[in-house]
This record gives sequence, structure tokens and C-alpha cells, in this order.
Amino acid sequence: MQTSLPMALYKNFLGHAPDWYKKTIVAFLIINPFLFTMDTYLAGWVLVIQFIFTLAMALKCYPLQPGGLLLIEALFIGMTSPDHMMHEIEVNLEVLLLLVFMVAGIHFMKDLLLFLFTKLVIQVKNKLILSLAFITASAFLSAFLDALTVVAVIIAVGLGFYTIYHKVASGKEFHHDHDHTDDNHVNNLGQDDLENFRAFLRNLMMHSAVGTALGGVMTMVGEPQNLIIADKAGWDFVEFFIRMSPVTIPVFIFGLLTTIFLEKTKLFTYGAQLPPAVREILVSYDKHMDKGRTNRDKARLAVQALIGVWLIVGLAGHFASVGLIGLSVIVLATSASGIIEEHALGKAFEEALPFTALLCVFFGVVAVIIDQQLFQPVIHWVLSFEGETQMVMFYLANGVLSMVSDNVFVGSVYITEVMTALEEGQITRDQFDMLAVAINTGTNLPSVATPNGQAAFLFMLTSAIAPLLRLSYGKMVIMALPYTLVLTLVGLAATYFSLSDATQLLYDMHLIEHHSALPVGSVESH
Repeated sequence: MQTSLPMALYKNFLGHAPDWYKKTIVAFLIINPFLFTMDTYLAGWVLVIQFIFTLAMALKCYPLQPGGLLLIEALFIGMTSPDHMMHEIEVNLEVLLLLVFMVAGIHFMKDLLLFLFTKLVIQVKNKLILSLAFITASAFLSAFLDALTVVAVIIAVGLGFYTIYHKVASGKEFHHDHDHTDDNHVNNLGQDDLENFRAFLRNLMMHSAVGTALGGVMTMVGEPQNLIIADKAGWDFVEFFIRMSPVTIPVFIFGLLTTIFLEKTKLFTYGAQLPPAVREILVSYDKHMDKGRTNRDKARLAVQALIGVWLIVGLAGHFASVGLIGLSVIVLATSASGIIEEHALGKAFEEALPFTALLCVFFGVVAVIIDQQLFQPVIHWVLSFEGETQMVMFYLANGVLSMVSDNVFVGSVYITEVMTALEEGQITRDQFDMLAVAINTGTNLPSVATPNGQAAFLFMLTSAIAPLLRLSYGKMVIMALPYTLVLTLVGLAATYFSLSDATQLLYDMHLIEHHSALPVGSVESH
């Protein structure tokens, strides 16, 4: 029977997304203009909540389409302007270039990554030690590189493992080329093995994602907002690390203890073991690859290893912006591996570009937050407190707002407000330094609660591996919950009880400079 044109339009709208989801998005689009005419502040918050809803439903429908429709409407009704959205994109251009080029660069290094991580997973049979290795390596790399780069590596590794398993489970032979697969059928191996393997990979993914937050908070290069805070405060790499250490080191230790606790107790779906049948497949794959490796393959691995060294040295030494180093990785890896056809290059960009587009929509929502001054009441309320209470309130306010929006935006907004307060003489330079630490730790630690809090978590949620591992928004929130509670509470306790004492001790040891003698507003004189 022929469908009517209006019904055909409705069927096409958001494709095979559930009917209730389509109706919800349509309802949002109808409600928002009326809300905006009644109360602009309320309409702004409603839009933010609606956008978070689209992220939460990422496995039902990729958030770019529904989120993009909400933003286009917001631009038309005047919640923000295209110019302001463009400004937010320009400010975050480095992050976008990182996604476009670095993720593609990692794609061309997957042979080496799979080689190294397969050896690691086969050799380390103890799941607890393996989990600690993943979270520690992620933290260390994130402190010097970038959380998104580290997560891109972990996703590439997880996808590689899943593909190896899937090929054998589907009755196929190993092959050098690991394409993305779906998992509609599993012939030769049991469904239980598949579910356990998914759970095992989900565990490693989440441990690694949390590791990026533990390492990212420690140094000025770990997260984009850290650089902004360091720049405003006039701190170099060493001073930034030392000033953060009274909070970040206890948090790191308790983060590792949480990993041990979760793996031992098997709470929150952790503690999943690698099924023996899957381990056998990985061992067979490893032997097969070692046996069939030609001199050209070995040369390719050797070159990728050298490029890996360049990647770490280049990022740690800040020879260029992260995106440009990613571009250099693409050029070096493809030219050395003989990948010279355009269509062969194109595959590498498939993973990152949808997320890059989604991030541009996200920056549009950030422009709405700024134009409608959604955070202003909270900022003024927090500044009304004094002493340790003010530090604690800054930490908590940053944490809550970072969970809702984005930690980079929240961190940059707050440090700018505190800088203004310093220049106007409302706070002393020493208070400013303490608040800068509270802002940095507050935006980095509690934001692991939700995927929208940290770009690395959001990237994992919207990547090709999330649907394969059944890693939904809700699943990520639940699996991150124990880490969220521990990191937030330990960070809060360290901020309240030890930060001022530890800072005084650092002054006495002459590891950092005392600023109270500086005239108000003379930040640059540091």
C-alpha cells in the first residue's frame, strides 16, 4: 500500500529511531520558541537539558541530527547568533583539528597498537594487574599528551580486539586488514563468550577513560582548560604540577584503590574476565600474525614505532599544536606504509568527522549558555563566600556545571571571573591561586560523572565501538559512578583540609612563590 506524502516525510524523519523519540524531538522544537518568548533564561536551561537528552539517547539516534535541529532553531529564534557560535568554534579550533587529524593519524598506527596491546593482554593474565596497567598508562599519557588522543588509541585497540574475535566467531579466517564489523551473527562461539568479552572490554575502556581524567588534571597540558588557567595565573609546567599536587596526588592514589576495589568486588559490572575461548583466539591470532609477518610488515611496524616516539616527544615538547602533530603522523605513516590512494585515506577520517560536527553543534549550545547568562547566578553566589568555604563552593559549583555542560567552558568562564575579581581588588593574589587550583580540580574530577562532562568520554560514547560493546550513556554513567564519588569526595576533602596547609608548606620550601606582596592585578609580574 502506497504511503501518503506527509506519512513518508514523518517516516524519513530521523530514520529508524523509535517513534516516541521522534515525537519527543518534534515536541521540543514546538515548545522552545514559545518558552523563549516567555522566559529567555528558562528557555536556555531547557535547551541545555534537551541537548543532554539527545546525548543520552546516542545509541537510539546519533546526537548530531536532533541536537543540530535544536541548535538551528535556537539560532533562528535568537538564543545566540551564528557569529558567536563561529567565535566559540574558532576558540576551540585546536580541539577540532586534534579530532580531525590525530584520530585519523592513530588509525594509521593501528597495526603497531594491536601488536603491542595483544601481547599485553595475552601476557598479563591477571585482570586486576591489566586494569591497573590500563588506568596508569592512560593517566601518564594524558598528563603529557591529550586525553582525546589517548582515548582514540584505546578505541582503536578495543575495536581491533573485537574485530579479531568477530571474524573467528563468524567463521572467517584472520586477515591483516581489520575492517569495522557489525555483530548480527555469531556462529562458532557461544553468546555467553560474546557477552563476557563485551563486559571485559567495557571494563578496560572505562578504566582507561577515568585514567585520562586522573592524569589530565595534573599538568597544564592535560586538558584545554588547564592551559587557560595556567596562562591566567602565570604558572609554568612545574609550578602548575606542584600547586595541583596537594589535591591531584591523593586523588590519583584513591583512583587506583577504587580500581582494585571494583575489580575485587565485581560491583558496577566490573571484574569481568577474558573468556578462555576468546583468549585462545587472541593467542592464535598473535601466532598467526607473527608467523605470517613479512619483512615489509616488520618495516611498517618499525616505522610506526618511530612515529609513535615522534608523537610522544612532539606533544610533550609542544613543538606544534596537537592537530598539526596529528597531520604530521598521517603524512609520515601513510607515506612510509605505501598508502597513497585517496579512498584508502578516506576511511581513517570516518571515525572522527561525525564527532567533530557534533562538537561544533555543542559549541553552539555553549554560545547559548553564554548569551543567556545561564551560569551567572551561580558564579555570583559562589563569589559571595569567603575562605575555605569559598574554595569548596568553587570546587562543587565547577563540578556540577561541568557535568551539565563542558569542563573546558566552565573552567574558562570561572577563571576569567576570578581574574576580574582579583583585578577589582575583591580577592588577594593568594586567594586567586587557591581558587585557580579549586577551579582546575573541580572541572576535571567530578566531570567524569557524565559523558558530556569530558570530551574524551563523549568521544567514546559516540565512537564505532560503543554500540558493539553496548556502552550506552546510562551504562557509562553507572560505571563511572564509583569513580565519580571517590574522585569528587577525595578532591573535595583535599581542597578543604590540606590545600592551604600544603600551599603554605610549598611556600616555606620555596617550591612556589608567595604572591601576597604583589599589587592587586599584577598577575603578569609573576
